[in-house]
Amino acid sequence: MRTRNASALTVAAAALLFALAACSGGESQPPQAAAPAAPPAPAAPADTPAAPPETPAGTAASPAETPSAMPPAAGDAAAPAAAEGAKVIRPMKVGMTVQDLSNQIWAGSCDALEKLVVGNGGEFTYLDCKSNVSTQVGQIENFVASGVDIIVIQPAEANAVEAPLAAARAKGIKVYCWDEDIQNADLSWLIDNYELGRMIGQQAAEWIKANHGGKAEVAILDYPQLEILLKRGNGIADAIAEYAPEAVVVARDSAINPTEGMSKTETFLQAHPDIRVVAAIGGGGAVGANEAIKGSGKPIGEFGVFAADATPEELEAMKNNEAVRMSILITGGPREIAAEIYKWISLMYDNKPVERKVYRELIPVTPANLDQYYGK
Repeated sequence: MRTRNASALTVAAAALLFALAACSGGESQPPQAAAPAAPPAPAAPADTPAAPPETPAGTAASPAETPSAMPPAAGDAAAPAAAEGAKVIRPMKVGMTVQDLSNQIWAGSCDALEKLVVGNGGEFTYLDCKSNVSTQVGQIENFVASGVDIIVIQPAEANAVEAPLAAARAKGIKVYCWDEDIQNADLSWLIDNYELGRMIGQQAAEWIKANHGGKAEVAILDYPQLEILLKRGNGIADAIAEYAPEAVVVARDSAINPTEGMSKTETFLQAHPDIRVVAAIGGGGAVGANEAIKGSGKPIGEFGVFAADATPEELEAMKNNEAVRMSILITGGPREIAAEIYKWISLMYDNKPVERKVYRELIPVTPANLDQYYGK
């Protein structure tokens, strides 16, 4: 009887507790409140561009393929993507040394390449060596000490830079060589300079035949301080002798920029007033020669200036029917040159295979096709 009564009391107690729980709203421990649902994201405006897809890791994207790697317009600030804190595509560290920044093409190309490298989150230092090989060797050694990923070099003297570049490559630094075929480069970007000189000389010879009956006094502005430009100057002289054998080269001197080109041409005209053709290894000398001819007081229609580089100044003179009659475009202007270099060094930075030698495109620009290139 005691056991039954205890059981009855237990059941009664349980019923009482159940009833009390029911009156108080249910469970003795309240459930945790559920987190409120996140409000829906506001719809993007209709004109908001879609975010570009990310480049897969290790994929080499050329400037033409990667929007943020496209060269900005001349004078623009660094690429907007980097300025706005977007994802860095190639934070490479690049050191570049060229022969002489007084040359318009070399200086403009360095500026344009800096925009591409820095605009994509990298570091870029460029210098000239004033065609002094000892200075350039020191620059290479400083680049190595600073921990660059890539060296872009336009050698003052090919043989002299082989050893320091070999030391750089031993540390894993990639080397891009502009205008020389050297052993210690991952890629050499080349011109056959003798043949380029022959192209300039042949164009001058054809103009002499068409405008002076094949007979004219000629001056050559070369730059024998650099072996590659000495070859170009020799090509000019050989082609004139071959294609206009009655023309005579009466003067020859070096000029790498407009100041030198103008001064040397003025001297030529004082010593040889019958000179009617100036053939130059580059656009700097050609621009200076054109200015000297304009200031000579002689009929400008009698003169022809022929060169390489097709700088904006040369093309403007051609457009204005001044003395510049032809210039050979090599790859393109500074922006095109920078984009080409950037494409290759991006592949090198990503450890992608590259060609050991790449030859540049040569395009003679004359009044006949000037509109395709002037102002572009």
